[in-house]
Amino acid sequence: MEDALRYFSFIKEIRIKEAIDIALVTFLIYYLLLLVRGTRAWRITLGVIGYLLLMLGSEGLKLNTLNWILEKGSVAGPVALVILFLPELRQAIEEFGQLGTLLQNPIGKSSRPEEIVQARTIEEIVAACAELASESVGALIVIEKSISLSEIVSNGVRLDADVSAPLLGAIFFENNPLHDGAVIVQRDKIAAAACRLPLSESSRLDSNVHMRHRAAVGVTENLDCVVVVISEERGTISVAFEGRLRRLANHLELREFLNRELRGEDLSQKPVKHRRTRARRSQAKAPKESQS
Repeated sequence: MEDALRYFSFIKEIRIKEAIDIALVTFLIYYLLLLVRGTRAWRITLGVIGYLLLMLGSEGLKLNTLNWILEKGSVAGPVALVILFLPELRQAIEEFGQLGTLLQNPIGKSSRPEEIVQARTIEEIVAACAELASESVGALIVIEKSISLSEIVSNGVRLDADVSAPLLGAIFFENNPLHDGAVIVQRDKIAAAACRLPLSESSRLDSNVHMRHRAAVGVTENLDCVVVVISEERGTISVAFEGRLRRLANHLELREFLNRELRGEDLSQKPVKHRRTRARRSQAKAPKESQS
């Protein structure tokens, strides 16, 4: 009887350990998937899954040559994955090192677009961009989404100031020592200015695309963020996201884009009270002056 009790106690202990082991592995996988969801790493993950499915399919269909090539390619898989996922791995290690992160972002809590920035922050950014574009002042504004930009913030000048149009305009003013670089917006704060960004090496970009725009695309290729870039030569407003560059018609289109990407709102179907910039005020006064 005692032997039977010890046996069942041993079996129970093993099952508890297995349950804990499975729960921890499930938690780890789920947390990592949440971390890379919607980023460049997510697309790489889907590519890896497709590669494995193709390899298994070629083996089942007896496509020996294709299967041999895929198996040989998988030998270097672990090293290649570490290189490809280096930014995300660094971010995951940093977050696991901060015990408060899991409490602030519990599993099951979605990072919805409307939680990224407030509507006031977007209006301040749009007003600043309209002003800078009208005066052909170059600017580079990076807005953080799900992946922390702390590493980029660390190579610039920390500000930790509320986002405001006058402050953004002052930063990118030509004689300001902070104008040469990017402004990083985290939540509703200007975290840093004069930050250096990685340049994109993508062949899809036109050869006439300048360094500021290549930097805007480069950071979105590696991290989950949205970048607003203003051309100093043409005074145009462009946005970079997910490794793509898109030129906008005006600051009104910028407002629609930012609200859609950062807050999940579509302003194209409802009227918006536009903030008057210096450029629009001068245009409104022009007819009166000509009449006089």
